[in-house]
Amino acid sequence: MTLLAWALVAAVSAAMPDPPPVTYLPNAANSRIVTVTLADKPGEARARVVVQTHGAAIKETGPKETVKAFGEVYAFAPATIIVHRDEPTLIEFWNLQPDDDHDFMLWDSRREVLMKVILPALRKTSFVFTFHKEGLFDFLCAMHQPAMGGQILVLAPPR
Repeated sequence: MTLLAWALVAAVSAAMPDPPPVTYLPNAANSRIVTVTLADKPGEARARVVVQTHGAAIKETGPKETVKAFGEVYAFAPATIIVHRDEPTLIEFWNLQPDDDHDFMLWDSRREVLMKVILPALRKTSFVFTFHKEGLFDFLCAMHQPAMGGQILVLAPPR
């Protein structure tokens, strides 16, 4: 390829928008473990949890020594969520960062990813989760691992 052709390819590539982020909810097979729907009808939920993103150490506000040693560090709060099997639970994600998107990736005990969604900066993003199996499910922000993660503990239904 000539230099002119390379320059043309570079110019066209630079002008194209970034591809949309890869996001997905549980597929049919994974829906036997957990069903996740957009919270357009939050009244269907019987429980509610608010999960906030927090900047523990970010470059804009320091502490500079921590950022230098660890880089930027973010966290979900709470990092542990407890729900009951077969109980629709509204989980609201509040991304409090003005300039950082996060994501939420949930996986099962075999490390199979069940879902991945983007949590845009300064937005609330809500889903209704209904777990159909008891157990411990890990989640994380793939953009800011290993510190930004947590677990969902699914208990038997209350008596």
